Amino acid sequence: MPEVADTGSGIPPEELPRLFDRFWRAEKSRSGQTGGSGQDLSIVRKLAEAHGGTVSATGAEGRGSVFTVTLPVLPQGG
Repeated sequence: MPEVADTGSGIPPEELPRLFDRFWRAEKSRSGQTGGSGQDLSIVRKLAEAHGGTVSATGAEGRGSVFTVTLPVLPQGG
């Protein structure tokens, strides 16, 4: 299963359900100029779902996060 892990500041558990929402940002103090638009993970989710897959995240404050993308295996030629 493809995973990406980081050792950043982590995401509070109560914030995880919103993580893939469009325009949502964990870092509230950042502006669009210094932080990004909050669309990256929502695009990842839509791409995974368009291919029959899923994307999820786990983590805890102070311990980083792990993002997992799961895609179905299609028969060759499918």
